[in-house]
Amino acid sequence: MYDANLGENDAGWGGTLGRIAHRLAGPDDFDPLLDRIGDARIVQLGEASHGTYDYYRLREQLTRRLVAEHGFSFVAVEGDWPDCDRVHRSVTGAPGADPDPQTALERFERWPTWMWANAEVARFCRWLRAWNLERSPEQRVGFHGLDVYSLWESIHAILDHLGEDDPPARRAAQEAYRCFEPFNGDPQVYAMVDDECQGEVVRMLTQLRNRATRDGADRFSAWQNAEVVAGAERYYRAMVQGGPQSWNVRDTHMADTLDRLLDFYGTGAKAVVWAHNTHVGDARATSMTRAGLVNIGELARDRYGPDDVVLVGFGGYRGEVLAGSEWGAPAQVMELPPARPGSLEDRLHTVLPERALLVFPRDDRPAWLGAEFEHRAVGVVYDPEVERWGNYVPTRLGDRYDAFVWCDQSTPLHPLPARSVPGELETYPAGV
Repeated sequence: MYDANLGENDAGWGGTLGRIAHRLAGPDDFDPLLDRIGDARIVQLGEASHGTYDYYRLREQLTRRLVAEHGFSFVAVEGDWPDCDRVHRSVTGAPGADPDPQTALERFERWPTWMWANAEVARFCRWLRAWNLERSPEQRVGFHGLDVYSLWESIHAILDHLGEDDPPARRAAQEAYRCFEPFNGDPQVYAMVDDECQGEVVRMLTQLRNRATRDGADRFSAWQNAEVVAGAERYYRAMVQGGPQSWNVRDTHMADTLDRLLDFYGTGAKAVVWAHNTHVGDARATSMTRAGLVNIGELARDRYGPDDVVLVGFGGYRGEVLAGSEWGAPAQVMELPPARPGSLEDRLHTVLPERALLVFPRDDRPAWLGAEFEHRAVGVVYDPEVERWGNYVPTRLGDRYDAFVWCDQSTPLHPLPARSVPGELETYPAGV
């Protein structure tokens, strides 16, 4: 345990870190957090940026322990279902799947590919495959995507799956495809016209839902692709209208996907979620709620209760980060300047070691855990100059998360060679 005083003269903080802060030098140092997790069904692990090696590495180390020691059933990430399904098939040793998960990761095309097509995720997925192949198929741990973007990719995956063995379902999928086909795979074009494909999508969903609940993993995946098509249709229409609704469509879709996965894996299933802090941390403890935004952390706590959900945020003070200068731009290593004076990160920098784990008590908390401070959030699009006025979310740390992982100095991700295409409209808020 790390004993440090936050400063008697630092208004609003008070108290000490002695009972909640722990040095974090290796995987064994996650023991206090594992004790806090206990029998929880859902553990959501965040990141303050999509381009930081340290967050991915520490998240990987913790997830290995959750799988090996606590029996977690699958990892669900802020990624597209079809791309992640290829990784899932690889790590679970499915017939015909890539024998090396890195090969599946290198097939990611939607920008920003480096979020998942990176050396850190490849290392975890290779470990997960080795772990799984020592176990029976029903004991193997999955890897799934929660996100909503893959409208056309999901339709193609449905058609590939159906073949000729279910004429009603295939006919419904073909009707949906024909409805979207005139827009040439461009969701922005589709979203800005008056014609809608909602009826065709509902018919396809009905057909595939009826099959999926009784027919195993492949048909569950087809059903999930149909749910993605429905969610993406709503998302892109909301996106072109502007405002927060597209964010809420997206995070509600991710929360619903998590629910479906827990149901599919069965009684006692447990999930690890990897996503940005803005999705993982409870939105009600931030300025997001004043903007009318919800997220998967908030929705999970509402649906499963606080005892079954543990939310873990990540943050740091300075270093380097991998990001694009604009939407669709090539990834580059950028300076991450020292955190803004007075921010959460600035204050933690003065009292914590290079690596630390904060586990928040349920009761008798230091007052500063309930005070609001600016908390840095870096998206896939980043400009260090914006640090003067943007990239921070007002946050009550102890209400937003159950624990917090601290990396004072951070380094960039190591992207894999992957072919990148610009993809959809920029997310709201930008890049997270």
